[in-house]
Amino acid sequence: MMMQELNNPRGGEETMSTDQDSCKHEIVYFGVTKLNYEKRTIGSVDTWRCVKCKKLFCEEKQLGIDSIADYVGMPTISLEQKWSVLLCNLKKHKEKWKLVKIKKDDEIQHECLDEKLITLKVKDFKIQDDKHWNFLIENSVNKAVEI
Repeated sequence: MMMQELNNPRGGEETMSTDQDSCKHEIVYFGVTKLNYEKRTIGSVDTWRCVKCKKLFCEEKQLGIDSIADYVGMPTISLEQKWSVLLCNLKKHKEKWKLVKIKKDDEIQHECLDEKLITLKVKDFKIQDDKHWNFLIENSVNKAVEI
């Protein structure tokens, strides 16, 4: 029995790519992660996903901040990176969080209090610092996270 390929632009041709960089992404909205502070939503992270290679694409939305991105198209990450929300316990309200790209064992730069740039160590995708923490977006899609 032959099935009709209504949603497949290439008919019966295989469209799943093992190399995400060579994938011609077909991106669909995947979900949202709401960020709550003192039981009020202060922002969200919209997540899209490629239906072929399952790669995630994310964009932060901070309430009260209407800035235009300095790039065209979907924000991307490398194959070794994951989307994460970095939280700074030293800051208050909507300035408390930022969407970042992290690697498994690496360091990231963070603009902390008084616009001071600090280096944070990352081990197994977790921030190693007592004043900062993070969570991965891939584990929090369609959830509300109290920060």
